[in-house]
Amino acid sequence: MFQRIRACARDDIETEDLIRFDHHDPTHAIYRSPDDEFCCADGLCSHEAVHLADGLATDHVVERPGHNGQFGLRTGGPRRAPACDRLPTQRVRIEGDDILIGPDGCQPAVRHVAMEDSLTGWARRCMPEPRPIPLPPS
Repeated sequence: MFQRIRACARDDIETEDLIRFDHHDPTHAIYRSPDDEFCCADGLCSHEAVHLADGLATDHVVERPGHNGQFGLRTGGPRRAPACDRLPTQRVRIEGDDILIGPDGCQPAVRHVAMEDSLTGWARRCMPEPRPIPLPPS
């Protein structure tokens, strides 16, 4: 059974801010919302290995520095290109003043390999396949 990991104290994160938390290989970004909700997602952008804790967080969305891709912090889902792949998220539990993270009931904690930097590679992964447009009956 997996033991939850103490990531930080509640007061270590200011409202609408992110901190970086490293535990062995995985690195995480932990966010505190205006309504005192805590979210934890994989810390590295799926487009390029830039840490999200250096980005700007508002309304449960983080905008990463550089390319300005956005991810939802509750789900890890991409919100704006070039972000494309969903980030793994971790369950957050608050016990007293401690913020604990662990995988129970969360999305799989799978490491994403940095994506190709070419626009063609990005488009191939993120753009839907073209579909024929139906013609109106004649």
